[in-house]
Amino acid sequence: MKLKSGLAGLLIVACGVVASAQGPKADPNVGGARTLTIVTEPNAVVWIDEIRRGTTDGGGMLTPVRVSSGAHTLRARANGFKEITMPLPATQRGEVKVRLVRTADEAELAFQQSETARETARDDEGRQKAADLYRHTLKLRPAFPAAHVGLARVLLDLNDTNGALAEIEAARRYRAVYPEASAVEGRIYREAGQTDEAVGAFNRAIRESHGFQPEAHVGIGRVYEDKGQYELAAREFQIAINQLSDTEPVIYQMLGAAYEKSGNNKEAIAAYENYLRLAPNGSLAPAVRSIVEQLKAQQP
Repeated sequence: MKLKSGLAGLLIVACGVVASAQGPKADPNVGGARTLTIVTEPNAVVWIDEIRRGTTDGGGMLTPVRVSSGAHTLRARANGFKEITMPLPATQRGEVKVRLVRTADEAELAFQQSETARETARDDEGRQKAADLYRHTLKLRPAFPAAHVGLARVLLDLNDTNGALAEIEAARRYRAVYPEASAVEGRIYREAGQTDEAVGAFNRAIRESHGFQPEAHVGIGRVYEDKGQYELAAREFQIAINQLSDTEPVIYQMLGAAYEKSGNNKEAIAAYENYLRLAPNGSLAPAVRSIVEQLKAQQP
């Protein structure tokens, strides 16, 4: 399963220990978390510290958004509006109002269309349309690192590994330290079967983001899973879940599968039930319900 970007997603803040595919580590989550409510335009995408935390509802609200103590950076974007980046002071509590201003910037509007096309694509025709929109955006503004990463994601979905890697390289020319680009690079290498390169890229993403990079933790979890190290995979998936604060139900399905494969049926059931709690009508829900019934029948 693929997380949305900044997921499509595909968001508590963690820091400190760099992940490694060589052995276990401590969960880097830190205490002192606070809860915010973001208030802005309807259907706006919100990032904190460059990690997508969700989309506002029809009334323009996103809650709860959990962050750790300390200062952070918030970014928000809604179709037809200029993207904004603003500080979140360490003293910030409760409601955060984010004022977006309408834009006529052609590159910005084209990028927004590209992102929508990629996130709603259901087949290669839709993905190719998204790729074309990203290329149009980059003609309008070549120095647009987020558009290069978006194009890399869609090219990966189209199985164009070399093209995707070229876009990651282009993104870094304009933004040298770019955790999302490193996480996507890790996915590209993993899907190409280049495990060592994948682990290196995922670790770089975690290092660049000071520990808070759920997409990279999921990526390392998938590497462990590929190696049959299911308990270590489960540990990475749990870190990603903690960092995302229940905004990506599919990771609970991954966690459940890892526990199931490791023979830990009790934890598998709990993880699967969390998936069903968050996505009762999700595409995986019927299969997950069936698995839960089977596992419960095997319980002593």
